[in-house]
Amino acid sequence: MSGHSKWSTIKHKKAATDKKRGQIFTKILKELTISAKLGGGDADSNPRLRTAMLKAKESNIPKDTMERAIKKGTGDMEGVNYEEFIYEGYGPEGVAIYMEIMTDNKNRTASDVRSIMTKSGGNLGANGCVAYIFNKKGVIIFDNKIITEDKAMEIGIDAGIEDITSDENHVEIYTKPDDFESVLKAFDDTEIPHLSAEITMVPNTYQDVPADKIDKILNLIDRLEDLDDVQNVYSNLNIPDDYNVE
Repeated sequence: MSGHSKWSTIKHKKAATDKKRGQIFTKILKELTISAKLGGGDADSNPRLRTAMLKAKESNIPKDTMERAIKKGTGDMEGVNYEEFIYEGYGPEGVAIYMEIMTDNKNRTASDVRSIMTKSGGNLGANGCVAYIFNKKGVIIFDNKIITEDKAMEIGIDAGIEDITSDENHVEIYTKPDDFESVLKAFDDTEIPHLSAEITMVPNTYQDVPADKIDKILNLIDRLEDLDDVQNVYSNLNIPDDYNVE
């Protein structure tokens, strides 16, 4: 099951600036609100809300701030009415771009996203044009100084691990979305700390591009992520092992 790690390359080499952290807070709070709106404010019966709360806790969002976001979703407090949908397209060199959108103004969001894609050498595509490249997975990442791949397999196999990959820095656990919580609990019960844990979109194929084009694509991803209405951006960009992501 082992193999070379690709998914975490950008995620763990790009340090978050203060601005980025503020944007992450905003996006997590929006996720709490819409999760509560769609599935109710009881985390025990709302898996999506539980996952959002996990992310909020890992980002050190205060409990009262989380609770306000949830109450806005349940209608117990006045809040913004968000819609969620997907945008798909291609970046430079044909790299697939998949965006999860949450907005209170679809026209504004469409204009902003289209402008960034066009100016960066990409283009929006029809629904489904790149969705087939990505699969929803639970992903739990550990420092390989804390746990070996073999030990991770031993702990998580009965809980529902689907795959494991590793590189010189990380051990990554992949699960089906429905098994994510049971696998995470298996590791939490051993008190082995993780670097990150979330349900996300993972590409099943990766796009190789010339080395001198990688920065352009990463810049496009950064600009899209800077939009408050864009919750998450996924791509199938393949970054070589020796590429230095600042």
